[in-house]
Amino acid sequence: MMKNNETLITAEGLEELKNELEDLKLVKRKEISEKIKVALAFGDISENAEYDEAKNEQANVEARIAKLEQMIKSAKVIKATKQKGIVSIGSKVQIKDLEFDETMEYTIVGSAEADPFKGKISNVSPLGKALLEKKIGDIIEVASPAGDMIKYEILTV
Repeated sequence: MMKNNETLITAEGLEELKNELEDLKLVKRKEISEKIKVALAFGDISENAEYDEAKNEQANVEARIAKLEQMIKSAKVIKATKQKGIVSIGSKVQIKDLEFDETMEYTIVGSAEADPFKGKISNVSPLGKALLEKKIGDIIEVASPAGDMIKYEILTV
């Protein structure tokens, strides 16, 4: 059972978060600091769009840094289960949409690193939930955003 303050994440995902945090702290902060210095050189900051933009960017970066630090601090690294052929967090799964005969591949990850465009779906998403604990050959049904039920067959785990 996951504690409320834990961030479920794969080892790869944790490494990506650490790299992003390092980049924000060492590179992005300096870039924004330079933008602020340049904007201040223009004089009056009350009507200085460059200064306002740089300060907004700085606030966004600092908020992201705080979020990343919290996620890393509360990270619980997910290890794929030892049961071969059973879908769990960390599993790479190939499924087939039975209606459209379309094959897709996803990795089941914690919500902190989910990115459907990179083939990473959250264990708490409708599809992720439906896949957990299933095995090759199982047929699952998942409600689409429109409310229709979509059937998938698990091809590989």
